[in-house]
Parts: sequence; C-alpha cells; structure tokens
Amino acid sequence: MRKTEKEIKDRAEIESIINRAEVCRIGLVDGNIPYIVPVNFGYKDNCLYFHCATEGNKLDILRRNNNVCFEVEADVKIVPSTERVCKWSTKYRSVIGLGKAFILDEWRERADALNTITGHYGAERYGFTEKELERVCIVKITISSMTGKKSGY
Repeated sequence: MRKTEKEIKDRAEIESIINRAEVCRIGLVDGNIPYIVPVNFGYKDNCLYFHCATEGNKLDILRRNNNVCFEVEADVKIVPSTERVCKWSTKYRSVIGLGKAFILDEWRERADALNTITGHYGAERYGFTEKELERVCIVKITISSMTGKKSGY
C-alpha cells in the first residue's frame, strides 16, 4: 500500500468493515477481460458467500477460472470543500482481498451459507427447504489475503 498511514492492520477492524458493508463487489477474469459484479453477501470464518441464479455469465466465468478479488466499503462520506471542487475528498473504510470461489453443492452447507448471507442483512435464521435451495446457486469464496484501508478517520 502506497500510503501506509491509511493501512488497517488490525484483523478485528477489517472484519468490522466487512460486517458493516452493504454490498460486495466481486472481480472475475474472463480470459483477459475483467468482469466485476456487485452482490449481496455474508462473511463467516474467513469466507465470503453470495447467491445468484443457477446459470449466467458470472458462473460461466467462475467455472473456467475461480480466482477472484473482492472489495467492500463502509462509512463512506463525501467531504465537500468551500474553496474549490478539486479540494473535495472522501472519507471511507474499505477492504480489498483475493480468494478462490467454489460453488456449493451439499444442501446443509448451502442452507448455512444462505443463512450467513441473510443474517448479514439482519434476518433471523431460517429453515430453507431443499426446493428453495435448488432455485439458487451459492458461491463460497475462501479468502487468501485481504487488506484494509481508511481515509479521513
């Protein structure tokens, strides 16, 4: 990180940012073309989880190359300047990481992952049926590395 004074090294602070973030952006690579997609997500035990349709571009890409990156942010605020527009800035806390994505097949693991996702947004634990679980694809990202950064805090 170029500006080391902005780096967050404390794991608890990094996880706090992840847990407060509302959207996760997943970066994929399709051949030599980057592809990024925002997802609803959950975080548990150094893994991210997201759900999607059972077919589509993101799954096609993941099946060819399961290397991913991700980004989340929290506490984002634009700080206007009364002087010039070039003096405006942004306060934020963010996390960027790398990992490998895997499509979950086992229904109990899928139900737990879906509860992790819905729990991230405040829902109570739910007993999903196998039929409900068949309608969605659940992806698990095992995180290999991540770094935190903050500006203005």
